[in-house]
Amino acid sequence: MEVFDAVRTVLAVRQFQEKPVPEPLVRQIVEAGHLTASSRNGQPWHFIIIEDKEMLRKLGALVPTGPYIAQAPLAIVVGMEHSPYAVSAASRAIQSMVLTAWAQGIGSNWAGFENLTQVNPVLGIPQEIELLAILPFGYPVAAVGKGQKKRKPLGEIAHRGRWNQPFA
Repeated sequence: MEVFDAVRTVLAVRQFQEKPVPEPLVRQIVEAGHLTASSRNGQPWHFIIIEDKEMLRKLGALVPTGPYIAQAPLAIVVGMEHSPYAVSAASRAIQSMVLTAWAQGIGSNWAGFENLTQVNPVLGIPQEIELLAILPFGYPVAAVGKGQKKRKPLGEIAHRGRWNQPFA
């Protein structure tokens, strides 16, 4: 899948088949995050790959916005070292992983947003590492959206040269 097609068609997936994600694809998804550009090449992220069903259930119970983590065959917990650019860099890495997975037919969604301190002790993560998100991954149960997205017209959100000068 071409990059723009992945961006054009990716949608949040919250229901997953029980089918495991093959190890080469897990590695490719993690490597996509690893290869993402970051300010001053700081690479302030850490990725914890979770495939154990019991741990996935625990994470699903701990994250109010992500109970569906429990049904995923894979989750990646994204942590950040302290840096003024950490949220930006880790967010970029998350998007790289989500798009890489989607291009291979694997769905995902961003669960949680910061304030995930209750997860640190469960995974043995030092308190100085702030968790940004948990990303469940898996093959979607059903076709999702068929690439159809509900978006505002481009002319409402894109401006050319200055505010209120429509791009489109």
